[in-house]
Amino acid sequence: MRGQVIELFNFFPCLGLIDEVVGASRKDSSMEGEEVIECKRINEDRELKDNLLHRYSGYIGSLKHELSKSKKKKKLPEEAKQILHAWWTTHFKWPYPTDADKVALAEWSGLDQKQVNNWFINQRKRHWKPMDGMQTVLDGLYGPLCMSDSD
Repeated sequence: MRGQVIELFNFFPCLGLIDEVVGASRKDSSMEGEEVIECKRINEDRELKDNLLHRYSGYIGSLKHELSKSKKKKKLPEEAKQILHAWWTTHFKWPYPTDADKVALAEWSGLDQKQVNNWFINQRKRHWKPMDGMQTVLDGLYGPLCMSDSD
């Protein structure tokens, strides 16, 4: 009986139980059976977990990546805002950075190009009023952006 139990535990190794079972020759046989069943259950659970992780690991990884991206980001770092604001004040009359400007600003500030672009969109919307002549130019390029009060 003892040899069979040792053979079972070599086939189904469980942490900490092998010593108990090897020394269990003095225990009643019902305890040995319960420990073997418990060990088998633990190993089946571990095997199922390993199979699921192996099968779905790519999917789980991409989900983690998507969830981490979709979290609402906090405010931009102060240093990055200072860099963007310095460019803004220098080009206040026409605060539309070129693509090359956006790439350079992203590199200098450590932000993504999309973050730089969104910062300028928000900044213009909140703080910039084009001069009268500029409004006419903008209307000619993009169509009227605002409806007049008489409409």
